[in-house]
Amino acid sequence: NDSLNGVLSSLSLLCVILDIQLDGVLGATHVEIEQHLEMGRKLLAAGQLAEALSHYHYAVEGDSKNYLTYYKRAAVFLAMGKSKSALPDLTRAIQLKPDFLAARLQRGNILLKQGNTQDAREDFETVLHRSPDQEEARDQLMRANKLEELREEAHAAHHRGDYSTTITVLDRVVELSPWDPESRELRADCYIRLGDPRKAIHDLTPTTQLRNDNRAAFLKLSILHYSLGEHQESLGHVRECLKLDQDDKDCLSHYKQVKKLSKQLDSAEEHIEEARYQEAIVKYESVMRREPNVPYYTNKANERICFCLVKNKMTAKAIDICSEAHQRDPRNINILRDRAEAFILNQDYEKAVEDYQEAREFDMENNEIREGLERAQKLLKLSRKRDYYKILGVNRSANKQEIIKAYRKLAQQWHPDNFREEAKKKEAEKRFIDIASAKEVLTDPEKRQKFDSGEDPLDPESQQGGGGGQGGQGRPFHFNPFESGGNYHFKFNH
Repeated sequence: NDSLNGVLSSLSLLCVILDIQLDGVLGATHVEIEQHLEMGRKLLAAGQLAEALSHYHYAVEGDSKNYLTYYKRAAVFLAMGKSKSALPDLTRAIQLKPDFLAARLQRGNILLKQGNTQDAREDFETVLHRSPDQEEARDQLMRANKLEELREEAHAAHHRGDYSTTITVLDRVVELSPWDPESRELRADCYIRLGDPRKAIHDLTPTTQLRNDNRAAFLKLSILHYSLGEHQESLGHVRECLKLDQDDKDCLSHYKQVKKLSKQLDSAEEHIEEARYQEAIVKYESVMRREPNVPYYTNKANERICFCLVKNKMTAKAIDICSEAHQRDPRNINILRDRAEAFILNQDYEKAVEDYQEAREFDMENNEIREGLERAQKLLKLSRKRDYYKILGVNRSANKQEIIKAYRKLAQQWHPDNFREEAKKKEAEKRFIDIASAKEVLTDPEKRQKFDSGEDPLDPESQQGGGGGQGGQGRPFHFNPFESGGNYHFKFNH
């Protein structure tokens, strides 16, 4: 008995000690909870939401039976725009205190914005049952009823194929329930059917956050961006889908398609940057074969092939491809610019001026187009005087060797010694001087550059500040190799 009494007294003592310690712990915890709540309140007032939230987390963990702590944390979530996270806290607060009307009203408001009219109505009706004069609850209940009517109206319009009316009705639906993914998805479908993918993208983007595991929206966004030629954005969205499920068949298939095309486009542009225009053409032709049914990519490929052909001075083909590209995309100033440059290479300055003028109408602020137009106008004016390329019968892309060869042939043909009649001899002398002038300008890189930019380096009038009267640049206008009685003889090596 003594030993039993000793054990019992020891247990009693242990219980007393534990009770004292437990009281101390609970007391400290209560103080800590109050401190966290106070800090949370101050940080919330200062707008430091993330920091405030961490303090409310501690408070909830410390006392999971306090309905007000859950309500306060829900308020922080709402201030952060995280209504999904606020909802469970409000529900817990209501479970702990069913007559807590402020939490019910707040939950009803969130459910209404999420489009959950049935549960929202229950909350508003409960509030009105306990507090019939609650104006906000009455207003929100009317909104919930109106929302259901509008949704029915929208679905009916969509069912009969009246997509414009559906959009008009859904505009009001989305105003009342901005966090409802279904209404946005339906409106996006209408925009797609009416050929407005941009607005569809605008509607679908938030649904990826509003609905959990919304792979369907990510895939649809990827396809829409792809159809608009925005392959990088398309890749981004389809990757998000694969993050949610790397084995998603539809997303995986689309990812491979976008990845291949993206690689070809990037590779083509790298070739252009490195002036490897023929290789870029091959890549863009491959793009057209891969995506013949997406207008953006065929148009883009034609535009860039046109650019590359001009850079490679393949004049006739450039004009054909650029004209085809212009037909497909009439307002594209890059195509008009490149075709104008092809016309310049073809010495068809009037058409070059027309293309640059048309491009200028579409973009008045573009300096490159303005400068191109000025250059084309100068070249047109110049061609009405003397066109050194035409005199020698060579293309604007001719190299020095081709120019000298053409010069020798024409100089031999038009040498005045070949003509006996005085009138023909005079004409030959004039032609011969023009041929010599053309050779002088086109074999001198600096003079040729001036002529190509619309300025005659041998014309004193076109020189800035005059100064063409003595020697040098003005020579062919003042020097006649035949004035001294035709004593000048020219040898031509064949």
